[in-house]
Amino acid sequence: MSYIDGFVIAVPTANRQKFIEHAKTGDSVFIEYGATRVLECWGDDVPVGKQTDFRKAVQAKDDETVVFSWIEWPDKATRDAGMKKMMGDDPDPRVDPAKNPMPFDGARLIYGGFAPVVELVA
Repeated sequence: MSYIDGFVIAVPTANRQKFIEHAKTGDSVFIEYGATRVLECWGDDVPVGKQTDFRKAVQAKDDETVVFSWIEWPDKATRDAGMKKMMGDDPDPRVDPAKNPMPFDGARLIYGGFAPVVELVA
């Protein structure tokens, strides 16, 4: 079964195109290092919850849009090796923030790795 990295980000709505360009550059590196699929999803129907929600989780401001993203890997070993190549002792320059700056506040990015427990396919 696959392994998934998930991300939730608050991106200034005005930076939508900058975000897309940033993602295309960085996401191609994930694919090169073994990811099988990367999705970057611009918030379209993100309701405000009574106790918690995506907006609260990333402290999104009124002029920001929530982005939900994930990277699919064939397994955790491939993910770990790919991440090491990207961000290890000799990081890939294509993901260097000085060369491909994040068009959002990275301090409010939420991420984690997940092992699927149920998968249904149509």
